Amino acid sequence: MAERFKILGFAGSLRKASFNRALLREASELLPDGVEMEIFDLEGIPPFNQDLESDLPPRVAEFKAKLRAADAVLIATPEYNYSMPGVLKNAIDWASRPYGDNAWEDVRTAAIMGASIGMLGTARAQYHLRQTCVLFDIHVVNRPEIMVTFADSKFDDKGRLTDQKAREKIRELIENLVSLTRRLKGT
Repeated sequence: MAERFKILGFAGSLRKASFNRALLREASELLPDGVEMEIFDLEGIPPFNQDLESDLPPRVAEFKAKLRAADAVLIATPEYNYSMPGVLKNAIDWASRPYGDNAWEDVRTAAIMGASIGMLGTARAQYHLRQTCVLFDIHVVNRPEIMVTFADSKFDDKGRLTDQKAREKIRELIENLVSLTRRLKGT
């Protein structure tokens, strides 16, 4: 039996009713056969402090271990002030430190999606996140781009995505993430 493909998903939002956390829950229900996804909550990762690098905070060490155990990552980001949220950038920074112990070196592929109540649906945040991925040589899936606009009208009161086209595109994004990862690994 083939080993299961593992995706680590995380959202750049700490809000419990976050549309981006809801996107990850939806994605976890749209996985192809043989693929599993763990959703990691960035809650509890402290602000980056280089003084703590020699003795990583437990939540940071846990995040880095989860990154290293995954075949790929799926990031759901809101857009705050034309960019990715500080909590997401903070987690990215922690995972890259200390020098010589960069967990991103073990991550080859990523997919990005986002939901926003605005009309651009996290486009700028996603582009900034893609720029950050360049530094770590992470190959980001280019298509489809998942930018759920006017999210407050596309989720029901239980946090379920009601936009069927977006659900189809999320499934396609995950399939493309798996395919890209397997191609790069030569499997």
